[in-house]
Amino acid sequence: MLGISLRTAQLWVESGLLESWKTEGGHQRITRVSIERLLANPVVHSGEPPTNTIAAKKAPVAAFRILVVEDQEDLLKLYRLNLSLWPLKPKVITASNGFEAMIKICNERPDLMIADLFMPDFDGFSMLKCIREVKEYSDMPIIVITGISEADIAARGRLPEDIPVFPKPIPFAKLQQLAEELAAQKQQKLQPKPTDE
Repeated sequence: MLGISLRTAQLWVESGLLESWKTEGGHQRITRVSIERLLANPVVHSGEPPTNTIAAKKAPVAAFRILVVEDQEDLLKLYRLNLSLWPLKPKVITASNGFEAMIKICNERPDLMIADLFMPDFDGFSMLKCIREVKEYSDMPIIVITGISEADIAARGRLPEDIPVFPKPIPFAKLQQLAEELAAQKQQKLQPKPTDE
């Protein structure tokens, strides 16, 4: 009915744009009332996500921070260049290994981390395991971009299930879509709560 992907629907539910409930089997269902409310919004009919209505209300805009963890400098430059062209204009933070990334996570508190797996000293496998063990960062959105196969990842002990893995070359269009969804979710959380008069 809304013409959106499953992930977008999940993000809209998490951000409060759609209301949902869970079945006894644990499946999430979206309420028809919240869908009809969104369909009544002219922005949805134009094919644009309802996040544009958030911008129209002139809510405070917080910079969206992306941490890129990659040991190859040429790939870091490629990330910086491509991400700077996004309409979102994220703040791009870089790290060349897992140790540096852990420091930057604490100092910068990124909204999204994009990470490679093979890096010197403290690799991506160890880094991701550490991040998920720290309660404060256990739900930080992370995307892995790697040149190694699923079989090789499995042989190394797998990754947490909530971390999507994309093969190289870097899928910038997909990364942009995911970043925009997360930024919309962040902006929704910043919206002032309506007060009862």
